Amino acid sequence: MRVGHFGALLALLAILVAHPVLAQDGADFYRGKTVTLIVSSAPGGGYDVMSRTIAKHLRTHLPHSPVVIIRNMPGAGGIAATNYLYSRAPRDGLTIGGVQNNTPFEPLLGTQEARYDPTQFNWLGSPSVEIGIVAVWHTVLVDSIDDMRRHEVMMGSTGANSTPSFYARLINETLGTKMRLIVGYPGQNDALLAVERGELDGVPSAFYSSLTATKPDWLRDGKLKLLLQYGLEPEPALSDVPFIMDLVSDPNDRALLRAGFAGIALGRPYLMPPGVPAERVAIMRQAFIDTFNDAEFRADVDAMSLGANQPRTGDQIQKIIADAYNSPPQVIDRLRQLSLHN
Repeated sequence: MRVGHFGALLALLAILVAHPVLAQDGADFYRGKTVTLIVSSAPGGGYDVMSRTIAKHLRTHLPHSPVVIIRNMPGAGGIAATNYLYSRAPRDGLTIGGVQNNTPFEPLLGTQEARYDPTQFNWLGSPSVEIGIVAVWHTVLVDSIDDMRRHEVMMGSTGANSTPSFYARLINETLGTKMRLIVGYPGQNDALLAVERGELDGVPSAFYSSLTATKPDWLRDGKLKLLLQYGLEPEPALSDVPFIMDLVSDPNDRALLRAGFAGIALGRPYLMPPGVPAERVAIMRQAFIDTFNDAEFRADVDAMSLGANQPRTGDQIQKIIADAYNSPPQVIDRLRQLSLHN
């Protein structure tokens, strides 16, 4: 071997030793590895069940079928896990996160505990799009949005700063409805039980996918009256339920709603930390899309009524988040006032 060639080989080896990412980029990186999926909620909930179902099928769509394990990291409504994924999680392509759809917008609303920039995450995709529902019990003498403008209705929520409370204030602000929030319920199911007992008139933020999974008999038997659906797109299965964007004509209010409901359009989003090598992000994004389109995965989520209805790509999620953060300053000011964080 010529001295020049030998020197070049030594130089190349030095680069690969100094930069092991360069040596292992590509599909072969995942051979024999373990991927950790951090779930930002406690075991047993909808996000957790969906993440475990994804993990079951994801490995078959990753090169060399690495093991995929779940690590639950609940706290602060998903903010604790999102902070970790932004600042402390490994950036080698072996850590992914499943976060609540409100967490990308907490910095936008002025939440001081949210110490991350969601536009810097590598978003991987989502198996679904959520649709919010304003619903009341069938005996309540309110049958329409016009009725809700004339009559006060008592709606249950977890806390004054919770996402359901924010959505209720956003709807009151743009539609002139009179939803009165009764807070302190530990969760959505507790509020629904209070509705059934007659302690509340209804709930301001029941996700349609959750209702179909947990209360299908209520929908089938007409125990709940669905008065409004909201999000960025209407749900085709609810063609007889008014869609909020069809009821609002003021351009400023429409801009407010688009930014405020961006989280619903994310469904159940998944991400990688900032700084992961682009080739590994691309591999993981493709694996997520392949998983969402996998017939066996879809059979599993259908059997559990998890609502994997309209998958979203990482690029689509990235755009929804960027559009919200690019909202006019006056829209962001109104959002922060409604969020009560200021």
